[in-house]
Amino acid sequence: MKMKTLIKTILLILILQKAYSQNYMIGADLSFVKDAEDKGFVFKENGQPKSCIEIFKDHGYNWIRLRLFHNPKLGAYNLPNNLDYTIALAREAKDKGFKFLLDYHYSDTWADPGKQFTPKDWETKTFEELTEEVFEYTKITMVAFKDEGVFPDMVQVGNEISNGMLWPIGKLPDNWDNFASLLQAGINGVKASCGNNPCPKIMIHIDKGGDKTFTKYFFDKIRNYKIEYDVIGQSYYPWWHGSLLDLRECLHFASKEYNKDIIVVEAAYNFRRQEYKDKIGPFPETPQGQKEFLEEVNKIILNVPNGRGIGLFWWEPAAPNRGFESRTFFDSEGNVMPVINVFNQYTRH
Repeated sequence: MKMKTLIKTILLILILQKAYSQNYMIGADLSFVKDAEDKGFVFKENGQPKSCIEIFKDHGYNWIRLRLFHNPKLGAYNLPNNLDYTIALAREAKDKGFKFLLDYHYSDTWADPGKQFTPKDWETKTFEELTEEVFEYTKITMVAFKDEGVFPDMVQVGNEISNGMLWPIGKLPDNWDNFASLLQAGINGVKASCGNNPCPKIMIHIDKGGDKTFTKYFFDKIRNYKIEYDVIGQSYYPWWHGSLLDLRECLHFASKEYNKDIIVVEAAYNFRRQEYKDKIGPFPETPQGQKEFLEEVNKIILNVPNGRGIGLFWWEPAAPNRGFESRTFFDSEGNVMPVINVFNQYTRH
C-alpha cells in the first residue's frame, strides 16, 4: 500500500511539473525586431540567416511582449510602435505559436518612472475627459487586435508605473485618487473589449524588482483602492534595482503577501562593458556573463513560493543599432550569442 501511495505521489508530481513547464512564460520583448528586419538587418544563428522570431521559438521562447504607443509619430523619437505595426508583429508571432503580452505605454513615446508624458492629443483634457479617453482608447485598440485575430493573452495597463502615469494628472505620490481612476479605466477598457472571448489577464507593472519596501507601499495602495488585477510585473536591472538577493526577497514577499502570480517582465544584462566601468558587477559584462545572469534570475523566479513565479522576459534582445544594443542577444554581425541557450535544458526533451 505504501509503495502504491508513493507511486501515485510521484505520478502527481510529474503531472504537475509538466503542467507548470507548459505554463511557464519564457518571453522576450521584441518590439523593434520588425523594424530592424524591415530595414535590412539580418539575424543569424551559427552564421546562417534566420527569422529572428524563429530563433527564439527554437530555443524554448513561448511569449512575445510588444509595446504600443498612442501616436509615436508625435513623440520625440519617431518610434515605429503604432497600432498597425504592432498588429503585424503580433500576427507573425502568433502564427509561430507565441502567446502575446501587450504593453500599453499611454504616451506617444517612452513611459517609465522618469517620464509619463500624456499623449499630445490628450494634453488639454480634464481629468474626467482623460479618464474617458483611456477607457475608449484601450477598448478600441483591443477590439482592433481581436478583429485581426491577434487578441492579447495578457495586458499590462501602463509601463513601469511606480510614479503614476499620464502626468501631471496621474503623477504619484500626490495624485493617487486620479491615478487609481485612470488605471481602473484602462482595466475596464480591456474588459469591455472581450465580448465572447476569454479576457486577457491583467498585469500591473512597476520597476522595483529588488525593492521590497516600495513594492509593499505600492501594492498595498492598489489593494486599498480595490483595483482588481491578476499579475504583478517587475523590472529588474541589477545596476538600478539591487542585488540578486534583493530580487529574491522582494519576489518571495510579494508572492506571499498578495497571493498573485509574478513575472519579471523586464530584465537585461550587457554582453560588453557598459554599466560596470567603475565598480564590479555581479557577473562579467561578457557574452558568458550575460548568459549566467539570465540563468540566475530564472532560478530565483522558479523558486518563488507556491509556484507564483510564472515567467521571465528579456527586454529588447533584438534591437540592433540602438543605444542599448549591448544588452541584446546579437553581436554586430547579427549572430546570436550563448544567452539564447539558457532555456534549452528546460524545454527540450
